Amino acid sequence: MVEVTVNSVQQPPLKPSLPSIAIEDVNVCGSLTKYRDLTKDGSSNLAPLRGDLLDVMKSYGELARAATRDGALDKKTKELMALALGVAAHCDARIGFHVQSLVAIGATKSGLEVALGIAVDMGRGPSLMYSASALAAYEESSHKA
Repeated sequence: MVEVTVNSVQQPPLKPSLPSIAIEDVNVCGSLTKYRDLTKDGSSNLAPLRGDLLDVMKSYGELARAATRDGALDKKTKELMALALGVAAHCDARIGFHVQSLVAIGATKSGLEVALGIAVDMGRGPSLMYSASALAAYEESSHKA
């Protein structure tokens, strides 16, 4: 509580008004993350760029499709690599998008954990915490709302 004095008169302490937050809405890194909402909002927030930066967004989409296409490495392996990079870069949105893709193509939790181990090796402590967030995203994405 904060004590306030107005014109030399002591006022009752102020109680700060904080939003109500459910503990399950806070990930291990302390941010409010619901991965389904995060990816849905991320896609919605990109809509203006898709119109305003048409050539850039089209090129980005083509790059992503080319990079994840089956070849010397299959799509699942490439998505696991992308997840590890998203974890190492501390990007919740990329974690959400890549985990959703991995769930859709049948990735297992144990496969995810191997990729997260590589992320931890490359990014140390912060990657460890974001790996826990990636597992939370997997659990959320694996259970239909």
